[in-house]
Amino acid sequence: MVGDNVDIGVYPLRTALQKAEELGLDLAEISPKANPPVCKILDYKKFLYDQKKKEKAIKSKTQKVSLKEIRFGPNTDEHDYEFKKKHAINFLKDGNKLKAYVFFKGRSIVFKDQGQILLLKLAQELEEYGKVEQLPKLEGKKMIMMMAPKSQKKKN
Repeated sequence: MVGDNVDIGVYPLRTALQKAEELGLDLAEISPKANPPVCKILDYKKFLYDQKKKEKAIKSKTQKVSLKEIRFGPNTDEHDYEFKKKHAINFLKDGNKLKAYVFFKGRSIVFKDQGQILLLKLAQELEEYGKVEQLPKLEGKKMIMMMAPKSQKKKN
């Protein structure tokens, strides 16, 4: 290993560069703001390669969350509600965010309270699969509620 061949200490820049050249390696500045600046003798291309490899590993471990939508009407029938609730459960189990909304057409906007009750009922029934990020809120002709999946611990 390179660290075994190199002495640790405070060296003038020329000496450090000379030692790096003798070893056929590069002199990299690790901490420029320190007094004196900290440098390290290493294979710079290998250092960059290892850094990219670490970034790629971290990126692959991050979970990509997508948003799934479920649309209801203010007078959605019980069977339709149960059918859509099953889909919502599957979305949350798969780790997706859920956007459930009630769409009001024409004069059905007078049933705002029914839409809110429907979304709150859904939130209550999906409580074990996800948590509510945004309570039902009317935006134009839609009453929207956002849910996020409950964090699942990875099994090793």
